[in-house]
Amino acid sequence: MTIRKIGIVSKPKKAEIREIVPPLVDWLRERDIEVLIDKETGSILESSEKCLTRNELPGKVDLLVVLGGDGTLLAAARSICRRQVPIFAVNLGDLGFLTAITRDELYPALEGVLSGNYRSEKRVQIEGELIRADEVLSTFRALNDVVLNKGAIARIQDFEVYTDGEFISNYKSDGLIVSTPTGSTAYSLAAGGPVVTPSVEAFIVTPICAHTLTNRPLVLRDSAIIEIVVKSQREAAYLTVDGQVGIATHSEDIVRVRKSDSYIELIQPPHRSYFDILRQKLKWGER
Repeated sequence: MTIRKIGIVSKPKKAEIREIVPPLVDWLRERDIEVLIDKETGSILESSEKCLTRNELPGKVDLLVVLGGDGTLLAAARSICRRQVPIFAVNLGDLGFLTAITRDELYPALEGVLSGNYRSEKRVQIEGELIRADEVLSTFRALNDVVLNKGAIARIQDFEVYTDGEFISNYKSDGLIVSTPTGSTAYSLAAGGPVVTPSVEAFIVTPICAHTLTNRPLVLRDSAIIEIVVKSQREAAYLTVDGQVGIATHSEDIVRVRKSDSYIELIQPPHRSYFDILRQKLKWGER
């Protein structure tokens, strides 16, 4: 991969951005790399760099550097929208399962990428649609998960779940999560779902606080089409995509999800495996 242009996306509210971005831009310029930054980052910097929207950036660059936490990365991943641009994600947040490259590793790891000495992983995305009365109201794409959750009132929701047209079960729960392996360490994990390595070709269906104890997390092949029918009459369920995009649903609405034909390529931290990161983040074996 020859890199001539690099885009920078950040979480501008992070105080470190003013400290990190200007020297990073200078470092890249010294290596004859053209730098473009997103408008959110440009708004807080006194910079002459060309600023584009997050949706415009992926089509103009060879590599996307994301500075922030997992939320910043998830937003950037949705903006890529079928453009196969590798993401170099640096963790400035707290837990950071996805933004696993540390601030100390920024320059050595980036030097490796520019010289072609790096490791990356392709991560599956979910694409889906919200259907009401046979009309598609909304389409979406997620790297982590798609969630149907209750509103403000603490009432149990009802969902019918199908895979490739075959009825699985009726779930009575506070909500339902459909997760990719990447998202298995996010909301699904908190709701009792399994950790699934990114190379496994699967989706995870995890009920949130299921009323019936036998409703357990379910692992399905990722070539399946999953349909969730909202059956709750009394209160709206909310469809949330990667924890960032929310849509109110009605009873009998259908959420249909499948594996996207596009993927996200994540540059991995040097000298650390997926399980190294899990042990570090989840404190496995420390007690």
